[in-house]
This record gives sequence, structure tokens and C-alpha cells, in this order.
Amino acid sequence: MEISRRSFLLGSAALLAVGACSGDDEPTCDDTEDCAGSGPPAPPIEVPTPAAPATPLPGPPFGLGVASGDPDDESVVLWTRLLGAEGDHEVAWEVLDATDHVVAAGLVTATAADGHSVHVVADGLSQDAWYSYRFHTAGHTSPVGRARVLPTRDGEALRFAFASCQDWRDGHWSAHEHLAAEELDLVVWLGDYIYEGGDGDRQVRDHGAPACQSLDDYRARYALYKAHPHLQAAHAARPWLVVWDDHEVVNDFAGGADEIADRQAAAYKAWWEHMPVRMPAPTGPALDINRVVRFGEIASFVMIDGRQFRSDQACGGGIAPACDEVADPSRTMLGTDQEAWVARALSTSETAWNVIANQTILAPSEIVGLVNLDQWDGYPAARQRLYDAIRSSDAGTVVITGDVHASAVGNLVADDGTHLGVELVGTSISSTFPADLADVFELAATAAGAEMADAHHRGYVVCEVTKDAFRADYRIVESVAAASSPISTSSSWVIEDGAGVQPL
Repeated sequence: MEISRRSFLLGSAALLAVGACSGDDEPTCDDTEDCAGSGPPAPPIEVPTPAAPATPLPGPPFGLGVASGDPDDESVVLWTRLLGAEGDHEVAWEVLDATDHVVAAGLVTATAADGHSVHVVADGLSQDAWYSYRFHTAGHTSPVGRARVLPTRDGEALRFAFASCQDWRDGHWSAHEHLAAEELDLVVWLGDYIYEGGDGDRQVRDHGAPACQSLDDYRARYALYKAHPHLQAAHAARPWLVVWDDHEVVNDFAGGADEIADRQAAAYKAWWEHMPVRMPAPTGPALDINRVVRFGEIASFVMIDGRQFRSDQACGGGIAPACDEVADPSRTMLGTDQEAWVARALSTSETAWNVIANQTILAPSEIVGLVNLDQWDGYPAARQRLYDAIRSSDAGTVVITGDVHASAVGNLVADDGTHLGVELVGTSISSTFPADLADVFELAATAAGAEMADAHHRGYVVCEVTKDAFRADYRIVESVAAASSPISTSSSWVIEDGAGVQPL
């Protein structure tokens, strides 16, 4: 089956509703040097027709958009979720290359048991290539998305962004509008995709529901967030690598507490149903999300889970002086098995850079005798074990961090003064930092050795990486109080030649 390129990209009204996946600032699959399709086209593949559902859909089912994620050098995960469906529904999917040929297609069943979510591993694709994709069911067609297959070797440069923390109640998502327009290979999401809480006092807008407890609650919260056109556009533009943090379950979540096992299982199931991830669906309150994604010889993304396997916060948690419990060497942030996995991943890496996708601040960040016991400061023995693993690698190490709703840049330094790497802390998409503590955070962070600290702005970080250098641009929006807001670069940083981070 062949489809006109113009009709494919422009004929979908749903795509126009979320913004074109290929704007003026974004490479499109007409830029054949960036896309699949060099050489003679493959024979066209017929797109199958889904069976008519037993229960008709009440309206257009693709209101949560499309997404891709977890790419490797021959495949990528394609995602959507049907709204308003009852029973099971067949869904057709198709992938097009730069020559307007369908190069992969098939049928998948969206089941009620999985919230009518769809996870397709589109494989047999060309490495280092861009594709377009979409879904069909019951006479409806989804928006168009763009997916990236990664290089096996070489590659001139990698451009990715990382972001986290998008509390619906705290502000608007103009940052996603700008993120969708960035020229990027990947987005790395560091957690707090949803906020589980109910409505309170300091809100720009309401969740319109109490705190999530059941699977239906979490599904409804994800649906609220994913219906937003700016977020849909950011997903449709390129693949995402996603991990969770605490608010995907409950604030300051610390793994396997029996009293919230049912809530944890519901939260994990809803997260899986709404993310373009390669792992199988969870069957209870456990899901392994740690993985390595390699971009050619440039970077290995080491995606860690700092919530599910951690010891409970010491000393009652919160921000407080460290008690004796903090120093207990048995306390863990990652769990014994994941600690060993991280050490192997770092020591066996064959790329120029290891990028550790991390939830909470790693570097010591004591503030006037107080520590945030939810961060790695509350787990110093576990931090030392991670530092030892970083030291074992020949690659440059950059830790990218979310959670704190503030930006910071700093070097990671061992007790003996050895430079281990750099931590880049990114601010939030919309979640606010307490206004009365913002100045205190900035002063304390810089006094503790940070090269930069900013608790006043929201946005994301864009990184450009070659074998020799790692650049980070901190992109901030003017305001989250308005639905649309200008964006600018507040500061830029570079790491090269094994040295510490430097401003540009």
C-alpha cells in the first residue's frame, strides 16, 4: 500500500489539533539525510483492516494522541490508547519511510484489561533513521507521529532534552509547546509525569478529582494529562525514554510498603498503560523499569529506578538534621540487585559518555545543617557505592536529575578530590518551588559547590553530545501562569576532555 506524503501528513485533522509533528524548526522525513529510505524502495506492505468492534465507539478514540519510545538500532515502541472503547478492539498500525512506502504494518488488540492501550514493537527498521507512523480502528485514524531508530556505531552528534515534574495544578505547559519544536533525537523523562494528589489551595487549574487510589483513578489522571495538546505534540515529535519518580504513586514514595500495595499495583499498571515502554505489563506491585539505551558510540542512557527498591526515608523523612540511621551502610537507594546492575552497565559501557537518568539530587547538598532525606543525602552509603561504580568506568559520566523543581549544575567529586563527573539538575515543566525558599536554595547550593542554582524558573534542558564534548542549554519559560509563554536560554554549559563543567 502506498500513501501520498501530502495526504499522510496533512490529511489528519487530529494531527492538526495537536500541532504538526514536523514544524519549521524540526527536521521532517522529507530531509532524506535524516530519514530512512536511501536506496531503492522496499516493496509496499499492505496495511490490514481492523475487524469491526462488537460495540461501536461513541466517538473519535485517539484523543490521547500517539507516542514512541525505547528505540534501539532496529526497532521502536509505538503507543496509543483508545478512549470510549468497550470490550476488545483490533487496531491497525503502519510505519512509513521517507519514500512514502509502508515498511511495517500489522494488527494488535487493544484489550479492556490493559485500559485499551496499545504497545507495538515495530521492528526490522533501518538504523539511524526517522519514520512516520499512525494507527487505525473502526474507521478512525490517529494523529501522525515521528519515530527514531538509533545508530549502532558512529553518529556525528546526539541532541536530546530532559525534563520532569508537570503538576497540572501548578501551572500551564508552555514548556511542552516549545519542547515539541526543538530539533531533538530523544526526550528523557525523569519522573512525576502525573501528580496523584487532589485539589488544594495554590492552583492555576484543578485536577477536578480527589487523590488517586484505584486503577480507575490513575487512568483518569493520565487521561487528563495526556489529553493536553502541547504534551501530545511533544510526544508525537520524537521518541521518549521514560522513568518514574514518586508522584506516579504517592509523594515521597519509598517502595514496597504493604499498606499501599494495592495502590502501588494500580499506579504501576496505569503508568505502563500510558507510556511508550518496551517492558511487559506488571501483574502486581512490581515492575522493572531500569534499562540501558545506547546511541551509537556517543552515549549510553542508564535509566535507573530510585523509588521502587529504596529503603524508607530515615529519621522520619522530610528536611531535617541527619540522625544516626542515615549512616547505616545497609540502607539503599536502588536495591542490591539494581546496584549491581548499574555497576555492570557503567563498567562495561563502550560509549564515550554514560548518561545516568536519575530522579533525586545525587551530589551532597546540605543546607545549614539540614538534609533532604528523600535525596541521596539520606542514603550516603548507597551514594558512595554509586560513586565507586562511576569511578570504574572509562566513559565520561553525566548524571541528569529531576524531582526538585529547580535547576543546578555541579561537579561530582569523590572524598579524595577525584573528579567523577557532572550532575545536571533540571527544573520542572510546571511544578513550583516554594517561593519563600527559592533564594535560600540558590544561596545554599552555590555555597555547597554548585556552579549554578536557579529555583525561580520552569522549563527543560537541551543537550548536544559528541564523543568529545557534552553541552547543556537550560531553557526556561517566562511564566507558567499563562497558557503560552516565550522561552529563552538562561545559561549554557560544556563538559570536555575529562574536565569539570564550564559555563559558555
